Amino acid sequence: MASRGRRPEHSGPPELFYDQNEARKYVRNSRMIDVQTKMAGRALELLNLPEGQPCYLLDIGCGSGLSGDYLSDEGHYWVGIDISPAMLDAALDRDTEGDLLLGDMGQGIPFKPGSFDGCISISAVQWLCNANKKSDIPAKRLYHFFSSLYSVLARGARAVLQLYPENSEQLELITTQATKAGFTGGVVVDYPNSAKAKKFYLCLFSGPSTFLPKGLSENQEEEEATESMFTNKRVPYRLARRGLVRKSREWVLEKKERRRRQGKEVRPDTQYTGRKRKPRF
Repeated sequence: MASRGRRPEHSGPPELFYDQNEARKYVRNSRMIDVQTKMAGRALELLNLPEGQPCYLLDIGCGSGLSGDYLSDEGHYWVGIDISPAMLDAALDRDTEGDLLLGDMGQGIPFKPGSFDGCISISAVQWLCNANKKSDIPAKRLYHFFSSLYSVLARGARAVLQLYPENSEQLELITTQATKAGFTGGVVVDYPNSAKAKKFYLCLFSGPSTFLPKGLSENQEEEEATESMFTNKRVPYRLARRGLVRKSREWVLEKKERRRRQGKEVRPDTQYTGRKRKPRF
């Protein structure tokens, strides 16, 4: 475990840092869940996807599936990739909607070209800037990651990667490798004057250059209202799901309703929905 004030990346490889104890925090810690969900909401907003149209998205460093849950609540389909078996086990226990893949993003994204309409990543990319063994060369791993990401995105699609750069040199290393891989775009900084709320989002475009979204600011009431809208819109659904007992009638009904919002075919609710069956002899 990292000591207080120490960056997690300095504690060792991510697959070891994110063990069962760490994964448990992403399931039980309400503050951590809220922060992760808000950042996923902001990343999805920056993707600027077509309104009212379900998309097929990639979640890099998906962890326990918190960001994926937000994507599902918004009606999208997604695939998550993570290097930590413990975090993926936590995602499976939470019965997330997306497909999960164990993999190292530094070795590339193993999907066919043009597979995804967009990509998000929450607090993951900075891990590629650290060498955990002699064969790890951060610049090469970053380029391999970005070049494969560029390939799996449909042309014109965006990737929004929330990250915690250690310093300006690290941020420059990341953006340089993204540019070499073919991406355009830049860094959006929310609340730049706040020590706690400041967040970095690397917004990458796989097609022609377009305008870079503006960062949120404490001094702009309109932008604060926008953040409030996208971070709080799905709170009732998240709070309802958090208190449900798995496989209970309420849990089954909520899951069916979520699938209906995604446009999937679901059997009608009846008095027998969620009813436990007697064992057969």
